[in-house]
Amino acid sequence: MVKNKKTANKSSASHREKSSNTLRNVMMMMLITLLFTTAIILVIAKFNNVNVFEAVKEITTEFPVVNQDKKEKSNPNEAVLGDRIVTLQAEIHEKETQVHKLQQQLDASTSEVEALILEQEKLLEEIAELKRTNDSAKQKASEMVTTFEKMSAKSAAPVLTKMSDAEALQILSNLKPDALAAILEKMSPEDAAKYMSMMTN
Repeated sequence: MVKNKKTANKSSASHREKSSNTLRNVMMMMLITLLFTTAIILVIAKFNNVNVFEAVKEITTEFPVVNQDKKEKSNPNEAVLGDRIVTLQAEIHEKETQVHKLQQQLDASTSEVEALILEQEKLLEEIAELKRTNDSAKQKASEMVTTFEKMSAKSAAPVLTKMSDAEALQILSNLKPDALAAILEKMSPEDAAKYMSMMTN
């Protein structure tokens, strides 16, 4: 009888142990399967460029209970800070717009200044060229006047009458008074009167 009790106890203990081992094995299999499935889902999500954690956050924000908990946990100062952040962001955007406009104006002014500088340089070159031309013309006129002063009045008078009025006037205006008088004497009265009238005007 004692043997039967011992055998029954052993059989009962063995049965409980087997039952507990089976339950543990089933739980382990479920846990391994769950972990393996999770790993596969994460790998697939990674290949599809899906952020699983962000997706879970989005899904949980749709549940009213979760949102209500968040609202209850949120600090009342957070709303004020959020409004302040929005205001500051609007100010930053406005300032960036103003800076952009000022930059455009500065660029336009810089371009205008550069164009004016180029135009000034061009005008200075033209002035220098005109001075060189004027100096050359003055030198030539001076040489011509010297030549006519060296010529006899009888030879100079017919040459002057054949020149253009402007050229003749320029030479006659720069002659010494004695040379001028001698040349005008050798001209016809009409030519002499014409040149005298042009010199007095």
